[in-house]
Amino acid sequence: MKPHINLVFIGHVDHGKSTLIGRMLVEAGVISEKELQEEAGSFKFAWIMDREKEERERGVTIDVAYQKFETPKNIITIIDAPGHRDFIKNMITGASQADAAVLVVAADDGIMPQTKEHAVLAFTLGVDQLIVAINKMDLVNFDQGVYEKLKREIQILLSSIGYRRAEEFPYIPISAFYGEGVARPSQRMSWYKGPTFVQALEELKEPPKPVDKPLRIPIQDVYSITGVGTVPIGRVETGVLKVGDIVVFEPPGVRGEVRSIEIHHQQIQRAMPGDNIGFNVRGVSKEQIKRGDVAGHPDSPPTVASGFTGKVVVLFSPPEISCGFTPTFHCHSAHSPGRVVQILQKIDPRSGSVLEENPKSLRKGDAGLISVQLLKPMVIERASDIPHLSRFAVRHGGQTIAAGICVDVVRAK
Repeated sequence: MKPHINLVFIGHVDHGKSTLIGRMLVEAGVISEKELQEEAGSFKFAWIMDREKEERERGVTIDVAYQKFETPKNIITIIDAPGHRDFIKNMITGASQADAAVLVVAADDGIMPQTKEHAVLAFTLGVDQLIVAINKMDLVNFDQGVYEKLKREIQILLSSIGYRRAEEFPYIPISAFYGEGVARPSQRMSWYKGPTFVQALEELKEPPKPVDKPLRIPIQDVYSITGVGTVPIGRVETGVLKVGDIVVFEPPGVRGEVRSIEIHHQQIQRAMPGDNIGFNVRGVSKEQIKRGDVAGHPDSPPTVASGFTGKVVVLFSPPEISCGFTPTFHCHSAHSPGRVVQILQKIDPRSGSVLEENPKSLRKGDAGLISVQLLKPMVIERASDIPHLSRFAVRHGGQTIAAGICVDVVRAK
């Protein structure tokens, strides 16, 4: 089996994420050049995804929001993320699924607010493999000077966020629309001696699979399929799921038996971490479980929290984070309103050293330790136990204002 890599595309809106994804799919033979050119103006990820819709409606396919293609060395699944408003929230629920990220930066615009925002998130969420695609080189006449200057600026940005290996990441000049530098070296940029975009994808490493940890499958959707029954959809984050297993869904606490498991239209006997699956459960109705619930084994069930202590990085203020502030906390596919009951410390984001005990508030650029009381119970795990389910986003007023990881949990009674 080739290594499986889940890839998320990040970067400022209109910097060419969708066009680059489209170009990749042309190179992989999934769509034609003509389709890409015709759709490029309005080219949104959904357009490719919609091609699978008819199959979906017949109940054939279960992997809904993923597009898979192969390079000579790897199997790459693009996680359906690009979009405008909810992208950051999706990235936090989705990037916990990402093994690597492609940061797309347009050569003509350079670093924009979302460039930084998405990079901070990728770092906070533990995505440590990054490919930087400096796109739209056609708009700056394939100029090496523009590329070198922007590359340096992005390196400085990534280092300041905390990426220690920022110098080692590939910074690839491309034109996604014209296919320059994507699958083969660009004649227009013969000054560039590094890898093409596809070669950089080849170098991505599959992370070790946490098979020895307890089973955790955050549910993304639940279907009721005629003649089959209840089919939850989700990605196995940790542990192993086998046909015949009894699983428990938390917070509701309902149990069922796994009758079958499907991945990319194929029946399998066992699912491993990283697998995006649909699984048919006997003894559970569609009404009893929902997106945001987490499946596990009854002997080590998912942790249902009424509150937690989290280490956060503030991306935006106002509002500042202070005691009594009640934003929404998003973790994997779940979310719950929560009240900040205490700010324990302000921390230096890069060194981790404590700058201040019990500060009044945290504002943009600050990092700190906060205590949160959830207004409805939610599954969240300690980073030391199951890091995959410890990452969360803090949203308020339609935007993501902070991202963090859970360091301790108050179990719901």
